[in-house]
Amino acid sequence: MSTSCNFIECDIAAGIARVWLARPERRNALHQPLLDELGTLLRKLDADPAVRVIVLGGRGKAFCAGADLQWMSKAVNYDRQQNLEDAGGIARLLQQMDAYTTPVIARVHGACYAGATGLVAACDIAVAADDARFCFSEVKIGLVPATIAPYVLRAMGYRAAMQHMLTAEPFDASMALRSGLISEVVALDQLDLRIDALARMLVNAGSRALGETRMLLRQLVGRPIDANVTKLTIECIADARVSPEGIEGMRAVLAGESPRWRQQ
Repeated sequence: MSTSCNFIECDIAAGIARVWLARPERRNALHQPLLDELGTLLRKLDADPAVRVIVLGGRGKAFCAGADLQWMSKAVNYDRQQNLEDAGGIARLLQQMDAYTTPVIARVHGACYAGATGLVAACDIAVAADDARFCFSEVKIGLVPATIAPYVLRAMGYRAAMQHMLTAEPFDASMALRSGLISEVVALDQLDLRIDALARMLVNAGSRALGETRMLLRQLVGRPIDANVTKLTIECIADARVSPEGIEGMRAVLAGESPRWRQQ
């Protein structure tokens, strides 16, 4: 099944939804109409039980070059209240992505600047081609990478995020990998093969287990291992064991079979 909006494209097959930023003539630069379309589509995909994994990529030569300068030019004459409303668009999208139960894989190639790095950081897995280039360019024009900061900080850690955000120095995929912004680097001609392999692994896992694992790790990051954390993990595995999915998975393993949801 294929879906096409003005600025977003989507293909769904075998449980995998491939979502594309589709403004290649603008290097998929972010503006409010694109953010609105992306948010609406992702909400629908996350609510669709037939969709087991979402892949987010960009058409053309770049993943996303950051905010559209023509769109940003309108904010020059905004007052503070108007800017609060305007900045809320990408902030709400990132918060929405963070709350999904469906895993999201970022497919990154070419330019990935400013707000686009927030999209990558909000994804669960991020695979970049070796031609990818990253930059937190906001301070160069007197702005702050504010709405993306919580997600980038979680991915990269304090020291790396501080250096890259303060210097606005472009960096390559190898540096993005070392800093934790992305999960893997592959050759450009191998990017789709690797993304497809990861997506198939996720499709063949239990959908409830994927969602619960995703939420568990988000709750655990940065927390001390204390009695509350231990209680949380005990309750999580106990709930999984008594869920229909957990019961089916354990039954299949004990019987030497594959769970009913597995495609291969």
